[in-house]
Amino acid sequence: MILVDTALQRREADGHPIRVAVVGAGFMARGLVNQITNSTPGMTVAAVVNRTVAKAERAYAEAGVAGARLVTTPAEADAALATGVPVFTDDHAAVVTSQYVDAVVDATGAVEYGCHLALACIEAGKHLVLMNAEVDGTVGPILARRAKAAGVVLTGCDGDQPGVQMNLVRFVRGIGLRPLVCGNIKGLQDEYRTPTTQKGFAEKWGQDPYMVTSFADGTKVSFEQALVANATGMTVAKRGMVGMDHHAHIDELTTRYDVAELEQLGGVVDYVVGAKPGPGVFVLATHDDPKQRHYLNLYKLGEGPLYSFYTPYHLCHFEVPQTVARAVLFGDATIAPLGAPTVEVVTVAKRDLVAGETIDGLGGYDSYGVCERADVTASEQLLPIGVAEGCVLRRDVAKDEVLTYEDVDLPQGRLVDELRAEQAQELPAEQLAAV
Repeated sequence: MILVDTALQRREADGHPIRVAVVGAGFMARGLVNQITNSTPGMTVAAVVNRTVAKAERAYAEAGVAGARLVTTPAEADAALATGVPVFTDDHAAVVTSQYVDAVVDATGAVEYGCHLALACIEAGKHLVLMNAEVDGTVGPILARRAKAAGVVLTGCDGDQPGVQMNLVRFVRGIGLRPLVCGNIKGLQDEYRTPTTQKGFAEKWGQDPYMVTSFADGTKVSFEQALVANATGMTVAKRGMVGMDHHAHIDELTTRYDVAELEQLGGVVDYVVGAKPGPGVFVLATHDDPKQRHYLNLYKLGEGPLYSFYTPYHLCHFEVPQTVARAVLFGDATIAPLGAPTVEVVTVAKRDLVAGETIDGLGGYDSYGVCERADVTASEQLLPIGVAEGCVLRRDVAKDEVLTYEDVDLPQGRLVDELRAEQAQELPAEQLAAV
């Protein structure tokens, strides 16, 4: 957003930078700390939180920050931050209540931990930026409701595909068109990838093999498109989305959808594999005014009824400071649920599973996630993949079978399950009419 740069420059000139706590110190989080420290005027990293404090300290070191102080309590954090000394800790509770922190970024990708962090931020009145699509896609609607009631912004981030899509949606709506498809461009989709198959790629780029696997097996794109659906009110054309192989330019997709079906559904989220230019995102939209359609044709967007808009890249952590500034300075969410969910991400067996086994984590060996309509998820009691980790199977489940709550015993005492129950009660999914 162009106005953000001048607003941040004013904060820099005033000597009053936005102070950010980054929770997580993995590959993306370290890039973010570097980006804020060295490339974002008017913003500073006040704190880095990570369960392994050496990794938090590493994030500062890679960004060229010297003198950061280890703290364990809010009092210690405040004492350091009051004098301009950045801090690191293994406990988010030591920093999220600080008067010297304006916003928090969750860069963990962990669902249960993300729930605790989100509630702590909301209670402390801190804006929360989620680089954690997993928690957003699992309990984002109820967290957004709580955040709104508390007067804070809870938002997904610029740079990740959902935020880039939502920026496109807002642009397209702003020039008078109606988005009917919001899409993600993927280079690979193989539901049976595992941390073993992705080990080499992860090592090459210094990433977590489980996270890399969630990209490859479709779980991540399912979460991403669920976020877009829940922020726009769109749905999916079918379980798992359409997911076309399309080894051509994204503009050529305008002829591959049934516009009448899209309109009856109220728009859909989707992805394509192999399209150009990629990796990026796209929005296909229509215009109701024939006079304006004539102008769009003149401007080389074609005759319609669908017109193609795309961003050929997503720059992840490079763009996240924009989200922080939008939240803190303008009270503007990059992407957030409208209300009740329209799309959920449900659990599918990646292999034949056996009764008594404990399901492993996202991007693991046991399951992958696919998008499903939220009303179907509720009526069939399908198991969201955001709650699947740690569940114990009550029966054998065949490969590619969708799991239900009846198939598992949940771990005891989890906050995510409490929030899911609250979300179902307070924000029930509305039944979608059959097409």
